[in-house]
Amino acid sequence: MTSGPFGAAGRAGRSASRPARRDDLAGLAVEVAPRLLGGLLETALPDGMVSVRITEVEAYHGRGSGDVPDPGSHARMGPTMRNATMWGEAGHLYVYLSHGIHSCVNVVCGPVGRGDGILLRAGEIVDGADVARRRREARGVARTDRDLARGPGRLGDAVGLRHPVHDGIDAIDGAPRAGATARLSLLDVPLAEISTGPRVGVAGIAGTSAYPWRFWIPGDPTVSPFRPGRGA
Repeated sequence: MTSGPFGAAGRAGRSASRPARRDDLAGLAVEVAPRLLGGLLETALPDGMVSVRITEVEAYHGRGSGDVPDPGSHARMGPTMRNATMWGEAGHLYVYLSHGIHSCVNVVCGPVGRGDGILLRAGEIVDGADVARRRREARGVARTDRDLARGPGRLGDAVGLRHPVHDGIDAIDGAPRAGATARLSLLDVPLAEISTGPRVGVAGIAGTSAYPWRFWIPGDPTVSPFRPGRGA
């Protein structure tokens, strides 16, 4: 595991961002994932707008993508009805249901047909905290501001994207889907210091140090705690 301080320069970089382009997301998921840190995902729905600063991500590769098979990926066996968005155009959001309850948000990357995606594991609500809080309370759970998007299920609730209606929404061109729009922005200058380690809650070898494919902003209080998966 590597890490470094997240100081004033990193925090000042929050506002120095630009709209993401598809070519920003053209590489392998493990290459693109760190680039999302410090960037923003902004969503607008009828009940309000929320902007989340991305503080923690995980990379997942499709079947045949990269040099190492990824047994932890939804796309490890190839295209299915569930993971179809992952095999499409970079910049769309793969929104899937976890444990039958939580809608989790992933950014598709790489060329069409590769099946790579980046899970947005955690973030800081920088605009629309009141809207995010109402959405969390509507599900019977109220959190502190730090916890509003701390973890992928909470982040999905906070930004208001739900499976299956918002699966495939385009965060590059901002085209509406099921009453929602989404926009992804990246920092002009990528963060110089990040941490990397095993993915959270992933079963077997895919959740061990053999796959240090989780990336986060060191010292950020919104980053979710590590939890090993079954058999990891």
